[in-house]
Amino acid sequence: MGIAKEHDKVKLVIPILFSDNEVFNKVKEILLEKFGEIDFESSPFSFEFTDYYNQEMGTPIYRCFISFKNLITPEELVNIKIFTNELEEKFATDKKRKINLDPGYLCLGKFILATTKDQQHRIYMGKGIFEEITLFYRNKEWQHYEWTYPDYRSEKYKTILTQIREIYKKNLKNS
Repeated sequence: MGIAKEHDKVKLVIPILFSDNEVFNKVKEILLEKFGEIDFESSPFSFEFTDYYNQEMGTPIYRCFISFKNLITPEELVNIKIFTNELEEKFATDKKRKINLDPGYLCLGKFILATTKDQQHRIYMGKGIFEEITLFYRNKEWQHYEWTYPDYRSEKYKTILTQIREIYKKNLKNS
């Protein structure tokens, strides 16, 4: 029989899509206030993997990844996703988002994203939130699944997540 034990704390990562710099800066301040110090922020880069968001958000659309120094428990992701959904709504205009927040967490072996959409590969976590293992870490690199979104399959995203993983390893040593 196995013995249940608490999971190690994990690294909160929020990939952000945005089309309005002013909204991005306001939301980033709110996230900073809510989750504490940002320990990684990628430079915003053009998001061109799909035009799915263009009609809602306008163009051009940018992607930025941020992570936070304070580690979280995996269970916190449900409430974090609810909070980020509320932020998206708050800054929407005529029910069209200006920012898309995709909170997730990273641990040494996987990167998980929260979503409100059910699919066969997602696990219901409560309060209308599902989680999916988007990437897994094996042989010193991020690997993807058949369901992984095309942008998360890219080397650019995997490089960013590797940088965040290195910060997380240092967080674990210091905790």
